[in-house]
Amino acid sequence: MPTPTIPITGDPDADQLLVADPLALTIGMLLDQQVSMELAFSGPAKLKDRLGERFSAEAIAAMDPDEFEAVCREKPAIHRFPAAMAGRIQELCRHLVENYDGDAATVWSGVRSGATLHERVSEFPGFGPEKTKIFIALLAKRMGTRPAGWEDVAAPFSDAVPRSIADVDSPESLQKVREWKKAQKAKGKSKQD
Repeated sequence: MPTPTIPITGDPDADQLLVADPLALTIGMLLDQQVSMELAFSGPAKLKDRLGERFSAEAIAAMDPDEFEAVCREKPAIHRFPAAMAGRIQELCRHLVENYDGDAATVWSGVRSGATLHERVSEFPGFGPEKTKIFIALLAKRMGTRPAGWEDVAAPFSDAVPRSIADVDSPESLQKVREWKKAQKAKGKSKQD
């Protein structure tokens, strides 16, 4: 597989962080709701810039909630709802610490079954059924993590329709995803239709 890319934020360094740091990718996916994909996936780079060496699941999980919320609220905020997302990020980091020794990559590295991957990702705080499927498709399409049966557990996001972040590999593909979502909304349909 070619070198993974997720050109979503408009900032090459922020995009590179998503492919280089599994925690950044996971936090970006968590933030991908009620804001643009660009804003959601640029959140991890903002956090890394503000936290420096403390950008780890262990450090974030252990931070005072008020202190971490202040980091998330700092202008520009990491999300439209920085307080709520600060709590969700800390919950996610606690989950990773308690279940995966703080290493997000352990969730998917070496997993042989799509069903196992689905089970693990669906346990992430803040990941509902759709976000779980999109994240699995993102891991498969952009990062090369393709355990047997991933297509089934990620459907319909595993198909070739440009419907989510999993399908973004260039500015042009981002535009296609936006156009498809807009057309679906005009038809009164969701991303899963």
